Formats: sequence, C-alpha cells, structure tokens
Amino acid sequence: MNFTRWLAAAAALATLSAPPVLAQSDAALKADAATPGDVLTYGMGYNNQRYSPLKQINTKNAGKLQPAWAYSLNNPQGQESQPIVHDGVMYVTTFNTTIALDPLTGKQLWKQEIELPQDVFKYACCGILNRGAAIYDGKLYRVTLDAHVMAMDAKTGKTLWKMKAADYQDGHAMTSAPLIANGVVITGIAGGEYGTRGFIDGWDPATGKHLWKFYTTAAPGQKGGDTWPGDTHSKGGAPTWLTGAYDPDLDLVYWGTGNAGPWNPQVRLGDNLYVCSVVAIRPKTGELVWHYQFSPNDPYDYDATEVGMLVDMKVDGQPRKVLAQANRNGFFYVLDRANGKLLKANPYVKVNWAEKIDMATGRPVESDVTRRARAGEDVEVWPSVLGGKNWTPMSWNPATGLAYANTLNMSWPYQIAKQDYKRGEWYVGVNLRGVNFTKGQTHGFLSAIDPLTGKSKWQMPWPGQPSMAGTLSTGGGLVFTGAATGEFIAVDATNGKKLYEFNVGTGIIGLPVTWEHKGKQYVSIVAGAGGVWAVLGDERMAATPAGGSVWTFALK
Repeated sequence: MNFTRWLAAAAALATLSAPPVLAQSDAALKADAATPGDVLTYGMGYNNQRYSPLKQINTKNAGKLQPAWAYSLNNPQGQESQPIVHDGVMYVTTFNTTIALDPLTGKQLWKQEIELPQDVFKYACCGILNRGAAIYDGKLYRVTLDAHVMAMDAKTGKTLWKMKAADYQDGHAMTSAPLIANGVVITGIAGGEYGTRGFIDGWDPATGKHLWKFYTTAAPGQKGGDTWPGDTHSKGGAPTWLTGAYDPDLDLVYWGTGNAGPWNPQVRLGDNLYVCSVVAIRPKTGELVWHYQFSPNDPYDYDATEVGMLVDMKVDGQPRKVLAQANRNGFFYVLDRANGKLLKANPYVKVNWAEKIDMATGRPVESDVTRRARAGEDVEVWPSVLGGKNWTPMSWNPATGLAYANTLNMSWPYQIAKQDYKRGEWYVGVNLRGVNFTKGQTHGFLSAIDPLTGKSKWQMPWPGQPSMAGTLSTGGGLVFTGAATGEFIAVDATNGKKLYEFNVGTGIIGLPVTWEHKGKQYVSIVAGAGGVWAVLGDERMAATPAGGSVWTFALK
C-alpha cells in the first residue's frame, strides 16, 4: 500500500473512531435556543426565555407521558439545578458533586465530588445548593459554596483550574450557573444578608485568569457613589446570585442585583445604586453601559436577581427589543434592552407598598404603607419578603405572547430594627417574623401573564404550598413545572388546564428542560425539596420527604 495513502487512511479511521468533540464555540452558544438537541445554556438560550420549539409532546398527547428513567443524587438537600445536555451527555450539579449521565438511560458516566470547609454551611443563606453549570470549549464550569469558580474536563470531570472569588467567612457564597458571553466566563455572588458588597466577575475560560470585577454598590468617587452615605456601600448588599442573560448583537450582558444591606433603609438613606437593579455590561471588560433600578433604597428585600427574559415584541404597536422582568416588588417591567428605557410597568400580584411606577421618572410612587414603614411603624406589606415571584425563572411562549411564572400571594409583617454588623452573621435590621398565611386563601398560582399589562390570562391555583419551581414553555402548546409536594405537571398554555401529573416522591424547586434525540422529545427535571421555603419552616411540608433525584419523561 502506498505510504501516503496509508497515512491518509489511518487519519480518516482515527477521525471516525475518535470520541465526539465536546468543544463548544461562541456560535453554538448563540444558537442554543434554536438547536433543540442540546441544552447548552442556563435559560435554554442566551435570551433566557426557557422556550423550546419542540412539539412532539403536545396538548393532544401530553397525558400519555411516562417516566423514562430516574437517577438518585444521593443528596437530601434542596435541588435547584438546571441540567445541561450536550453531545449525548447530561450534566447535573449539587452543592458538592458534578455528575455526567447518559440522558437516554440515566446511567452515571462520571461523578466528581467537591471538598468543602466544614463551617461553610453556616454562611449559606437560603439553602445548601447549586443551580447548574456552563459548557464551553470542552470544559464544564461551575461555582462552589465556598466562593470558588472551577473548570472541569467535560469528558472526565477532572479539575482543570479552580480560582477563589471571595472569602466565604465574610458571608459570600456562590450558587448560580456561570454565563459564557463573548469568550468570557461570568459569575455572580451571594451573601446580601451578611453585610457583604456584591459584584460580578469575568474570568478567562482557558486559564481561570481574573479579567475584571464590577462592584454592584457604587463607591465614593464612582458614578452613583453619592447615593450611599459614608462607607455604607461597603456592606450594601446588591448580591448577584442568579445567572444573567446576553444579547450577542448588542454585546450586552444583563445581570440582576439583589437586596440592599441591611434591610433597614434608615441606615443607608439614598437610592443606593445599584441595588435591586438590572445592569447592562460589556462581557469583555465589565464596563457598565446602562442600569435601571426597580426599588431605590430597597427596604423589603425585593431582589431583582432573576434578570428576566430578552424578547422581541411589539410595544404600543412598535417592534421593540425588550428585557421583561417580573420583579419581586410585584411589578412587571418591560425595558428597552438597548438603553434601559422604561416602556411598561404594571402590578402582576397584589401590591400595597407603592401606588404605581412613575413612567416619566421610572421610580415607584411609594404608598402610605411604605411611609409608615420608614417611620418605624409595624405594617403589613404586599408582596411579602418572598416577592410576587421568587427566584425561579419564568418562561415565554411567542405563540401566545404570555409569560408563565409561579407567582405568590402573601404579605409579611414588617418593622425596622437596630442591628450592629458582625462579620459572617446576618445583617438585616428588621424584626423578622416570616410571612403571613391566611387560612383558606390560595398562596400561589401558576400564572399566564401579559407582560404589557401585568394581567393574567389564566391562573392555576396551587393548593396548600405555592410552587417555587421554574417553568418551561414549548411549541407543543405546553407549560411544564412542578409542585412543592412533588407533582411534575404539564398544562395547556392557552387555558391552564392540567394535562399530565406524576409525583416524583419529593418536592420540586428545580428547572425543567426539554431536548430531543433522533426525533424523540424528552423532558428532564431535577427534584429535591428544600430551598428558601424550607428555611421558613412550613410544617405542612412534613409529609413531603427530602431526597434529590433527576427525572426524565417521554412519550411511550
């Protein structure tokens, strides 16, 4: 055989027999929402819409869904992870493990554990958990409770690099999935209840080199620094504990910021930029391009960390590129995502802390309830500290023009209190007494919301405990979500009729995704009761056991 031909044949054979290439390009991430065979990003696309065009499972046959497999995570903590699916592998995270599974069978391919300091758990505010990973260039990226960022080989799970982002003993923690934007790994930070200062970091995906840091509380001398008295910005909160969204055409990353610290607003009189805001930044540099603040001088822990969705839609008859967010403060906002201009703001749940949002200034018009609260009176505030919607993302269906969210219907007793700062301890400055449960009242709904009006086309009530799960919308006219008591469900997106239900044996507070393989559609979700609802100590959850698991469903 000719030697040159032999070399060519050998090279061809090696190419055919080589394992699938796991490298992910920027183009692949941009196309994630349009490539239903994979789930490459948190939010099922940079736009964070959690919408899939898949329609094999639809309103006519959803009742025939069956579990395809289940995998035990061997972990009793709350599970809020979103699976990533790429090239025949599903990746799932817990607070201390990273797992690769065969998505067709649930068979474990590899599992890597993370060693954590024994005292790290005292600094985790609202659950010992992790919300997912990112994939890029053959590497899997995740964060850890002790505030580290790490890269792993996607084929083997071997750690490639690990970098410290903050000192966890200050109250910092990391729980959210990284975002890969324009070749940069971007991460946020938790710890807003501990008197910390929030920030967003950019990292080199190949080496872990720290590229930039954007602090979300403005220091003296910086733009917005005059909105903080003295050095209060240094303990001012504005955590960034959920994953942002990205518009590649504008090259803007949108990241939500959380509550001010402490919750007592008298300690930090001023607007306190950039708490309870969305910031639009350049992924290469961390440069701030614009911001919008939802709740200036936030007294109520009205996080804006769940950044919302990037949607192209008509507003007042004109096509607009918008960012739509159902804010915890009870108002549904629609912003121009190129410049942050306010287009719409309407209540989507009961609100009594503000009368309205002033469309000219973009600021809330505070009510007498808030004026009394600021004066130190004991008041009942709607929505509660959990918000009109908590952290779990909503989804969008372009066919219905509706956003689907698990909304909350409860108030809370609020009164400011004096509290001194102590490192690593809660620093809230209010009289914490939980939320108000009214007997016989529905405390949560699956809601189909018109972003332009805030009104729901329909609402499906949750009996007993409200749902803290995310939602998934599909081209089959379905909305998938889960219940605190363990029911995985599919409902008709047009009317809220329940079409399928299966109890997975533990509460669901995770995020469903859908994907396909060889023309067959699957829906997967991570289950495991816990999270912020468990922190409240609802005795009605006694009959819902803990225990993490991954479930995948398909038509028979």
